[in-house]
Amino acid sequence: MEVVLLGLLFGLYLTIRYFMVDHDTIADKDRKRFRKGIELVQKRNATEAYPYFNEAVQQYPKSAVAYAYRGKCQLIQENYYSAIYDLTEAISRDNTLADCYLDRGIALYYTNEFQQAFREFDKAVWHFRDEQPDAYRWRALARIQLRQLPQAENDLRRAVALGDENSFHILLQPPFTRPVYQR
Repeated sequence: MEVVLLGLLFGLYLTIRYFMVDHDTIADKDRKRFRKGIELVQKRNATEAYPYFNEAVQQYPKSAVAYAYRGKCQLIQENYYSAIYDLTEAISRDNTLADCYLDRGIALYYTNEFQQAFREFDKAVWHFRDEQPDAYRWRALARIQLRQLPQAENDLRRAVALGDENSFHILLQPPFTRPVYQR
């Protein structure tokens, strides 16, 4: 009888504790904190977003999200080496931000570092868990530069299966010769 009562009280305690604990990650809290700047980046307004995130990095130097979005602003403004730096800082603070790997890979691709870009796109594909066609398309573009054409074709076909029209158009061009079927 006492064991049942103690078990019931312990279960009640665990239930209450579960609902009282904050379940947001640090990155989720930062995304809420920097919502205004994130909206500016989503609107591709990098000229206003960059000062916002530059100040955010100064105020919150441990924030991976602030570095990630400052790097994204640098990428939009075509400051590729600065973007690589900011995105590397973001990854060193939180290595689970999948967008950082994709953006860093894009910056490396535009600086003609195709082998390193391929590695970053490969990490992005893994972190996105097969849900982001852009990661497959960019990885295929890096593979084309590295002359890995069969694997690039597979990546492009996977991106098409995920609904990426850009990959469909790339597959219609040489060196790819097999027909492409789109659903």
